Amino acid sequence: MPFNDLSSFIAALERAGELKRVKVEVDPELEITEIVTRVVAQEGPALIFEKVKGSPYPLVINLFGNMRRIEIALGQPPAQLGEELLRLAQSLQPPNFKKMWKARKTFWRMKNFRAQKTSSGPAQEVVEMPHLDQLPVLKCWPKDAGRFFTYGMVLTEHPVTHGRNVGLYRLQLLSKNSTGMHWQIQKGGGFHYHEAEKLGKALPLAVIIGTDPYLLMAAIAPLPEGMDEIAFSGFLRGAPMSLTKAKSIPLHVPAQAEFILEGEVPAKERVIEGPFGDHFGHYSHASPFPVFQVRKVTRRKNPYYLATVVGKPPQEDRYLGDAMQEVLSPLIRMMRPEVSDLWAYYEAGFHNLLVVSVHQRYGKEAIKTALGLLGEGQLSLTKCLVLVDSTVNVRDFHAVLQALHTNFDVAEDVLILPGTPLDTLDFTSGTLNLGSKLILDATRKPNTRPAKKSSLDSAAFETLKRKYTRITGWHLWDDSLLVVQAREDGRRLIESLVQDPMLEGVKIIAAVSPDVDLEDRVSMIWGLFTRFDAVRDIVFTNMKLVGPAVQYGGRLGIDATWKPHYPEPLEMPEELREKVTARWSEYGI
Repeated sequence: MPFNDLSSFIAALERAGELKRVKVEVDPELEITEIVTRVVAQEGPALIFEKVKGSPYPLVINLFGNMRRIEIALGQPPAQLGEELLRLAQSLQPPNFKKMWKARKTFWRMKNFRAQKTSSGPAQEVVEMPHLDQLPVLKCWPKDAGRFFTYGMVLTEHPVTHGRNVGLYRLQLLSKNSTGMHWQIQKGGGFHYHEAEKLGKALPLAVIIGTDPYLLMAAIAPLPEGMDEIAFSGFLRGAPMSLTKAKSIPLHVPAQAEFILEGEVPAKERVIEGPFGDHFGHYSHASPFPVFQVRKVTRRKNPYYLATVVGKPPQEDRYLGDAMQEVLSPLIRMMRPEVSDLWAYYEAGFHNLLVVSVHQRYGKEAIKTALGLLGEGQLSLTKCLVLVDSTVNVRDFHAVLQALHTNFDVAEDVLILPGTPLDTLDFTSGTLNLGSKLILDATRKPNTRPAKKSSLDSAAFETLKRKYTRITGWHLWDDSLLVVQAREDGRRLIESLVQDPMLEGVKIIAAVSPDVDLEDRVSMIWGLFTRFDAVRDIVFTNMKLVGPAVQYGGRLGIDATWKPHYPEPLEMPEELREKVTARWSEYGI
């Protein structure tokens, strides 16, 4: 049976041994973040903090901090649901009775791809004026500009077409009745506000805090623009979501929610929002964003406040993002039949590294596919896209590196796209929302030559260290990617390394900062792919101008060291870590 609200899902997790209650008082500023970060790293339980300093409401967090809990919510593995969606789509291209019969369970689910209206619901048991400062809103990192709602789902409607959107956006707590509204580019709610602002109108909206697990998943899913997240949650749930009329705005809101914040975002009003730690593992820059004016709050009599922690991976969003990839990626394969699979890496904040396996039917079809995908919705924010053959497991980073070693030729297989849109949180270009993209083609070609094996060993590395004193550590990944730690001036180091004949056989060389653990795959992928801009930070052994194009040769080098214009990486104060360590037995986790 599907879960109708947050409470029923919590009860199921508790019965399954997937939830713990922390009964001692905890601080929403930093302490909860440090606790949850440790729990997520161990794939530990969901948590309810029953006594949060400064608030009468219990806080629920880490609901989806492992794949087991997502399977409990969906009633099956996400990949299985994705394959069901694919079979359904295939049965309609063209309609085929035999295929449709096999997909009948999914057809039955599709009838729930909608919402239903009701006259009232528990979300409106209490109606009151806003006192947002009484909620247990988190401050996650020491240099955050303040506290912010980390799991506030923002419901809007297009001011002309009335198409609906639910998205998860950062909401900085500004006062007891106002927050920032961090609408990044390529976000549905931001598009609605853009249209309202052109008309000179305020945009009514509702912020939903705490619902059943299906809307919580749908809100973060990279759905096609215009697809209704509330309707999609009905598909995931296997039953339509119940909506009731809001008390002070012309919208219908989830009737079973814990809290609803009702209000509007005025046109032409901005406030400096941030900086805040985010899922790229750094602080985002402070920038002007719209303001949400809260007019009314409705809630249950005894509500839960739902939160999550956003920060350096791994965090809870790893499992949510991976699950939605499993559900939705089969549909991309339906639209692009040459695509065998694709995978965005949570270690790189999802948008910074996408690997796509392609069954090529003609030369360079993979490049055509890459350019097409980079024009699709949220995929348009991808920074680095690696193409591999259909036989390569895109989720296995080692297999991807081996494909690069075998099939990648710098002279033929690099495409750099300057002046393109990037995630608002990406800081590497120094320009908000803009940067460059890198495409690496590691598919097999008819003229692929056998790859040379690198001769780099411990003795050779000691020679390199004497030669380049800025190097403090190194790791050769799958004979393809050499990652070195650089004490300073990573650019000059990389320019030298790509020219060094000792490194023959290594196709890609990257320099990272000393805070990156070279032996840890998660840390290495994070430290490499979140800290370079393709145009600014990539060099080659050889470059020459051929007509209007640049021709590359030799080795590809990446300066992925921290630069002075970058925001700081996220670090918790040592005294806070010591406090949590000292209290750990009190938490009862």
